[in-house]
Amino acid sequence: MEEKRQILIKSYVMYVIVAIVMLIVTIRVINIQYGDVVPDAPMGSDSLATGVTPTRVDSVKPMRGRILADDGSDLVTSIPLYDLHMDLTVVKEELFEDEVDSLAIGLAEVFDQTYSTKRDVTFRDATQWEAYLREGRSNDAQYHLLQMSVKYTILQKIKKLPILRESKYKGGFISEQHFERQKPNGLLAKRTLGKKKKGELPVGLEGAYDDFLTGEFGLRNKQYVNGSWKPVGADNLKDPIPGADVVTSINVKIQEVAENELKNQLRAQKAVHGSVVLMEVETGFIKAIANLNRDTITGKYDETYNHAVGTKTDPGSTFKLASLMALLEDGKVDISDEVGAYGEYHFYDHTTYDSHIGGYGKISIQHAFEVSSNVFSKIVNDAYFSDAQQYIDRLKSFGLGDTLGLAIAGEPMPVIKNRGEDGWSGITLPQMAIGYEVELTPIQILAFYNAVANDGEFVKPQFVKEIRRDDEVLVEYEKEVLNEKICSDETIAKLKKCLEGVVVNGTGKALQSSNFSIAGKTGTAKIVNSNKGYGDDYQASFVGYFPADEPKYSLIVNIAGPTKQIYGAQVSGTVFTAIADKVYASSPEYHPDFNKEAPVLASVPQVKYGSSRDVKVAMDKMKVRYQDKSQGTQWSVAISEAEKVSVQQRFIRKGEVPNVYGMPLNDAVYILENYGLRVNVKGHGMVVSQSQKAGSELIKGTQINLVLK
Repeated sequence: MEEKRQILIKSYVMYVIVAIVMLIVTIRVINIQYGDVVPDAPMGSDSLATGVTPTRVDSVKPMRGRILADDGSDLVTSIPLYDLHMDLTVVKEELFEDEVDSLAIGLAEVFDQTYSTKRDVTFRDATQWEAYLREGRSNDAQYHLLQMSVKYTILQKIKKLPILRESKYKGGFISEQHFERQKPNGLLAKRTLGKKKKGELPVGLEGAYDDFLTGEFGLRNKQYVNGSWKPVGADNLKDPIPGADVVTSINVKIQEVAENELKNQLRAQKAVHGSVVLMEVETGFIKAIANLNRDTITGKYDETYNHAVGTKTDPGSTFKLASLMALLEDGKVDISDEVGAYGEYHFYDHTTYDSHIGGYGKISIQHAFEVSSNVFSKIVNDAYFSDAQQYIDRLKSFGLGDTLGLAIAGEPMPVIKNRGEDGWSGITLPQMAIGYEVELTPIQILAFYNAVANDGEFVKPQFVKEIRRDDEVLVEYEKEVLNEKICSDETIAKLKKCLEGVVVNGTGKALQSSNFSIAGKTGTAKIVNSNKGYGDDYQASFVGYFPADEPKYSLIVNIAGPTKQIYGAQVSGTVFTAIADKVYASSPEYHPDFNKEAPVLASVPQVKYGSSRDVKVAMDKMKVRYQDKSQGTQWSVAISEAEKVSVQQRFIRKGEVPNVYGMPLNDAVYILENYGLRVNVKGHGMVVSQSQKAGSELIKGTQINLVLK
C-alpha cells in the first residue's frame, strides 16, 4: 500500500509540474502574439551594469487584411508607414564629419515646414538637424529617432540621403514598418465597416471578421538601447503572414447615392438622424447601408452610430403589414371585407385618430391599408380581444420576435410583449396593431418586408460574400434562409396587392416611377422620449421593394426628428424613389447590352465610354490591347482603332453641361444628377443625343433629355 501511495504522490507531483510548464508556455505564446514578451520599461542599473545588452523576442504585427466592395475595390485598406531611426555608433568618424551637414540639409528639405505643420511634428532647419545628429552621436545613440510614421515615398527619399544611403552597418539607418487603416471612400458606410483600436471594443465588419483580417504575427529579436527596443539584424525570426481580405456585398456607387440622398433630406428637414438599407431580395446581401447623425453643436451629419442595426423604435404604420398578415393567416378577415373607418377608435380611456380628419367612411380593408387608416387598431382588437396571445404568437411565427443573427455586433432583441407581461394594458393590443408598444430596428423591419417580396422566404441580411487571400477563396457565404415560408402563398399574393396599392392609390401615390413599379408602405410614428412616454418628435419611414412585379431589391428609409414634415411619403419616400431610380438606371439587367447587335470586329471590340477605371478594368479582364491616354481623368472616351483601343481624356468642367455622348445610362445619370440636372431617359443602350448642348452654361434643376440606342 505504501508503495502505491508513493507512486500516486509522484504522479501528482509530475502532473503539477507539467501543468505549470504548460501554463508558462501558454502565457509566453500569448505574450509573443500580442507583443508583450518583455515589459516596455527601462532596465534597472543592475541589469545594465553587467555590460550585457538586454534582449527579447518580440512580435511583428502583420498587415491587416482589406475590406473590399463587391467589385473588389478597397473600402478599408492598410497603408504601410515607417518609423525612422539611426544607429550613430556604427558611422565612422570620417564619414560622419564629411557628410553630416549634407544629411542635415536633406532632412530639412524632406521634413520641411509644410510637412511638419500638416503632421503636427517639430520642424528643424538644417542647422538644428545637424545639432540634433551631433548630440545623438556624442551620446552614443544606437536608436536615434529621425521621424515617425512616414509614407513609402518619403522613405525612398530618406534612403538616398548622405550617410543613410550606405549599408545598415555603415550608415546606421533603421526603418521599421507598421500599418495604418484608411478608408479611401471617406465616410461611406463608416459605422458598418467599423474599426479596431487598442483598448476599444472592435465594431462593425472590422470586429466581426477580426480573426480573418488579423493574420499571423511574426517574431523578431530586439535589444534594449537608449530607452527603447531596437530591432536586431535585418531579418525576422519568423515573417508575419498578412490577414485575409473580406469581400463585402456593398456596391460603392449605390452606397454613395444612398448616403448623398439621405444627407440631402436630413439637411432639408433638419432631422436628428436617419438610415438607409438596400438589400437584394433573393439573397439577402446588403448593397448599401447608410447611417447619419446630426452633430448638435456643428449641425453637420456624420456616421457616428449604426441606427439601421442598433436602434429599435416603435415602427408605426409600417407594422400594419405584420398585423394584416396575422389577420389573413388566422382567417379573421379578407382584404375585400369592408370596415367603418370613421376617424376615431376608442379603447377604454384612450382614443386613436386617423391622420385624415373624419376618417374615410366605409372602405375595404385593402384600401384601409393603402391609406394607412388606424382602423387597423379596431380590426385587430375585435379579432383577437378574447385571445390576444394568438395574435402575439402569430407575429412571432413570422420571425418578428427574434434577432436576425447579424454578423456585426449591436443588434438588439425586438420587443413584442406577451399578454400579461409587465407593461401590458387594455390598450396594448390595439396599439401593437398600428406599430406602437412594439420595437424593431430598421433592418429587422426590412428583412420582414423582404420576405414578402421573396414570396415568403425569410432570408438573413448579410454583408460579406467571401473571405479570400490572394486568388484563394477561404470561405464563401451562401444565402442563409431563416424561415422557408413565413405564410401561405395566398396571403403573400394579397399582401403584395396591398403594398402595390399604397403607391398607386394610397399614401405613396406621389412616389410612382415612370420606369418601373414600386411596392411599399409609409410609416409615421411618435418617438418615445426616454421614460416620459411618447414625445412631440416623429419618425418617418418608407419600406418596400422594386420592381414590384419582379422584386430585385428591398429598401428602407428611416428619418428621425424631421422638423418640416412628418409623414413617411414626403420625408422618407422621396429618398426611397431617388435611390430606387438610380439603382434601376445602373442595373444592367434592366437595359439590353448596346453591343449585342453591333458588328463583330476582327480583333478590337467596341468599348463603351464612361469611367476610365471601369473601362480599363474591363479591357484588362478581357485581355484587350489598349493605349491609355486618359492621364488620370475620371471619365474617358474609348476609341477602337485597327489593332488596339485608345482610352482618351474626357473633360467634364464645373459650371458647364457635361458631355455624356456614348456613355452607358448608369454613368450618364450619375454625372448629370451630380451636376444638379434632372434626367429624362428614352430608349436603352448608350447615349446617342442629349437635349442640352455639352459645354453650355449649367443651370441646376433644369431637365436634360437623353436618347439611348
